[in-house]
Amino acid sequence: MGTLKEDINAFLERDPAARNGFEIFMLYPGFRAIRMYRRAHKHYLKGHFFRARLISQRAARKTGIEIHPGAKIGRRFVIDHGVGIVIGETAEIGDDVLIYQGVTLGGTGKDVGKRHPTVGNRVMISAGAKVLGPINIGDGARIAAGAVVLKDVPAESTVVGVPAKVVKQNGKRVQKAPLDQINIPDPVQQELEKINKQIKDIKNTLREKE
Repeated sequence: MGTLKEDINAFLERDPAARNGFEIFMLYPGFRAIRMYRRAHKHYLKGHFFRARLISQRAARKTGIEIHPGAKIGRRFVIDHGVGIVIGETAEIGDDVLIYQGVTLGGTGKDVGKRHPTVGNRVMISAGAKVLGPINIGDGARIAAGAVVLKDVPAESTVVGVPAKVVKQNGKRVQKAPLDQINIPDPVQQELEKINKQIKDIKNTLREKE
């Protein structure tokens, strides 16, 4: 469990807009959600489940960030912006992890017991990414904005797309694909292009038969 000072310093290091620790403590919803989670988690470990959920639901109403008190979160965890984040009961998050708004660490509805992801150390999960099921995200991995991750992600790799695919690992490009958070392949556009190609092929076949 991280200390108050450690959590504040993590925000100062990761968020260039942060001016000082007092501002973070008073105004940052991501920081507030983490502190309330840590309180709730202590109650959860003691078997005070109702009290733990009461604190977590209060945090969700105040911050727009829902972290189940049963989740296990390491030190120096940073939530940047944070609205719309959901972290499930059996999710596990390592140290020095950074996540952005709209991220879900959720289940698929198919699993029992361990239902949510395990995220390693120094992982970055960009805005809108969905990481689903009891999968493992390796240390130092980077998940691009809007990615849907359904399989294990190797350490020190970057994944993009729907479903997510590895495009960079250990500093080397695995396949040609954009690596920034903006220019990510649009799966809908890709499907439309496939359909258009199929239509063109059918038209060409029909012309040949005429």
